Amino acid sequence: MEYIRLGHSGLKVSRLCLGTMNMGTPQWKPWIFDEAQSEPIVRHALEAGVNFIDLADFYSTGVGEEVVGRILKRIARREEIVVTTKVGYDMGTYQNAGGHSRKHIMDGIDASLTRLGMDYVDIYMLHFFDVNTPVEETMGALNDIVCAGKARYIGVSTMYTWQFAKIMQVCERNGWHKPINMQLQLNLAYREEEREMIPYCQDQGVGVSVFSPLARGLLTCDPNSTRNRTDFFTAQMYGDTVSREIAASVTRVAARRGVSAAQIAQAWVLNHGGVASMLVGADTPAQFDSALAALGTKLSADELFELERNYTPCDLINDYTAGKRIAREARLAQGTFVENLEKAA
Repeated sequence: MEYIRLGHSGLKVSRLCLGTMNMGTPQWKPWIFDEAQSEPIVRHALEAGVNFIDLADFYSTGVGEEVVGRILKRIARREEIVVTTKVGYDMGTYQNAGGHSRKHIMDGIDASLTRLGMDYVDIYMLHFFDVNTPVEETMGALNDIVCAGKARYIGVSTMYTWQFAKIMQVCERNGWHKPINMQLQLNLAYREEEREMIPYCQDQGVGVSVFSPLARGLLTCDPNSTRNRTDFFTAQMYGDTVSREIAASVTRVAARRGVSAAQIAQAWVLNHGGVASMLVGADTPAQFDSALAALGTKLSADELFELERNYTPCDLINDYTAGKRIAREARLAQGTFVENLEKAA
């Protein structure tokens, strides 16, 4: 395992972060694993050297934190792991059940700690940018949580760069703790964060952790997986022709290497200069191993061109663009992969 400091902080995290959205209860979504199914995956990740665990209160509406918390208590020492959880999405149907108001954030951290069975989380993260709550209110609450010892650091996820800049400016102006981690979506089929967010994070000393390196399963080239058949977000985000062409390029590169498509797609993310850590949401220990192999996989210039040539600009993927994204078109092949395509034709 490789380790890296998260941004300009002193916190060292593994370059692979265990994603836990698929752990909790299948009553929430059909592709979720229960506690007995989840434990071998968590154990395998820890044995491989992972110390970075990502959760959210929203996963299985709290059950995810309960399940992972119990597993970690059985098989890990608290001081040896870095646990992050997120707050923001509705946890019920009552008023103030979601969002980033001071009330919900304060209620949220206490509820998460209770479910996790922990005294603190290492990073407490905003799940999105709440346009309905003043930034000063939100960041003041997060600063108080750090000062109270309920979180060691704070982080953010999935927003526009200008929104993150507002957060950083408010913290600077008030002398509050700043976020040390930006969690964003990045993969071969979605690279829009390369334009502004990743350079901004590098400039500000904020570590970038990446989720969905396989484009919600598209880049594994397994359209019949339970998640791909039941998660409508996959089709909404990656249902266009360009995304499918990108997946085909991943398959071609993987075939020449004699490795899995997942390993190639994950290697591209891990070799990205702006990425500190990559989330891995594995369904089996074997799937986690493809990410381990990706850590040592270097891609040639021809392979990189083949992987990247189909990409064209697209609308951002976030809470504000759902159902409104426009499809795009790809470029033609070049170099050693032209011959392969001609033979296939």
